[in-house]
Amino acid sequence: MVTGTTNVGFEEQLWQAADKLRSNMDAAEYKHVVLGLIFLKYVSDSFTEKYNELKAQGYGDEEDRDEYTAENVFWVPKEARWETIKSHATNPDIGEVIDSAMELIEKENDSLKGVLTKNYSRQELDKTRLGELVTLFTNIDVGSSAAQEKDVLGRVYEYFLGKFASAEGKLGGEFYTPSCIVRTLVEMIEPFDGQIYDPCCGSGGMFCQSARFVKEHQGNIRDISIFGQESNPTTWKLAKMNLAIRGLEANLGKHNADSFHDDQHKTLKANYILANPPFNVSDWGGERIQDDIRWKYGTPPAGNANYAWLQHMIHHLNPEGGVAGVVLANGSLSTQTSGEGEIRKNMINGEVIECIVSMPGQLFYSTGIPVSLWILRRGKNEHTKGNMLFIDARNLGHMIDRKVRELSEEDIQKIASTYQNWRQGKDYVDIQGFCKVATIEEVASQDYILTPGRYVGIEEQEEDGEPFEEKMTRLTSELFLLFDQSHMLEEQVRSALRGIGYEQ
Repeated sequence: MVTGTTNVGFEEQLWQAADKLRSNMDAAEYKHVVLGLIFLKYVSDSFTEKYNELKAQGYGDEEDRDEYTAENVFWVPKEARWETIKSHATNPDIGEVIDSAMELIEKENDSLKGVLTKNYSRQELDKTRLGELVTLFTNIDVGSSAAQEKDVLGRVYEYFLGKFASAEGKLGGEFYTPSCIVRTLVEMIEPFDGQIYDPCCGSGGMFCQSARFVKEHQGNIRDISIFGQESNPTTWKLAKMNLAIRGLEANLGKHNADSFHDDQHKTLKANYILANPPFNVSDWGGERIQDDIRWKYGTPPAGNANYAWLQHMIHHLNPEGGVAGVVLANGSLSTQTSGEGEIRKNMINGEVIECIVSMPGQLFYSTGIPVSLWILRRGKNEHTKGNMLFIDARNLGHMIDRKVRELSEEDIQKIASTYQNWRQGKDYVDIQGFCKVATIEEVASQDYILTPGRYVGIEEQEEDGEPFEEKMTRLTSELFLLFDQSHMLEEQVRSALRGIGYEQ
């Protein structure tokens, strides 16, 4: 049984075991094998939980599909249930059995049509290792509660998404936003109830964190409505599975589609938008929609989609206080090329930018580009009107390996509480080097550049009590002593070289 009793976390143990079975398969390919199996186990476990409940009651028909669909449980035919799958784990036909199960589940559940992976029987997939994966997921030990089982499978799915993003590097960024970034945005905009929208939703991480926020604050998950869109067909399928495994209903459009050219939610005016659009996209087709209704603050350049994304989201915000949290590359804060500076100026004067947060570098698996968070709002309140909040969080976080940094929960709360205190007009004070409220006039005097470092200044250094003149004398003396030691060592090296016949 896979358990969480050691110092290594449960999800990490499971990942290590699953990764051993990867052999020479690329992470991008293996991802769909593993995540598809996790999803298959989830739908089967959910069905089995309801099945056993009906059987125990004695008055319900455990084979009546309406009993399941009424509670948002996927109907799973006998041949597709995990009991059938695991019984074939050591058989050479395991691939065909899994493919058949996926096809049956899609056939019986309209919302999953065209979503599930159905190529487990292909010749190049090692059936022995596939069977070992089935056994691995069969033996997930989560205790006796089926509710716990659901939660664990959701956690495992999310954890594996992050691990695959790390393994795939740059390509992984197309479907996964680091959870600490998502949690920061969610804590800032607090999507407690209403419509939540992400026009480039990747694997759906923004929605999952929003749902978690609602549950943690004793809210009702039914009070939020999820709308999303994703252009990559494979990633769109990942999002459908990721949300389904948490029991979240979502409208992700009829199919994968480009938000700029095939907006699946044209009339939507969302209460909350959470998004991490692809950075600096140059081939987004802007030349074909120059006069679009969404470009209220100026036509975005055809060579960069950053300001198209921002305006697309503003267009889809509820005019009565709708708020968006957006991740963008830092270049968008100061660019003046191709009219972007003018668009930014119009957005600032139009009072739709509320807060900018500079984030630490190395948060992404896919890029080292430093990013910033934009908080956009239609309808500022009395405390924020005429002002903007700048937060410089570049010194927060800690390295979790040689390449990737992560924000702690304390870091996230520091950023979010600073924003919330300012917005609510309570307990907020400017902190040199970290946060500063600037008027729109002050921003205008900075040529409408939004880099927080321009406003918050340099963090104050703690005084050590040593007078400046004395410190300079001491440090200069130490420096000259080091120079003398350097010259002495240099002469020793030269002498040694001369001794073996090397002399310049």
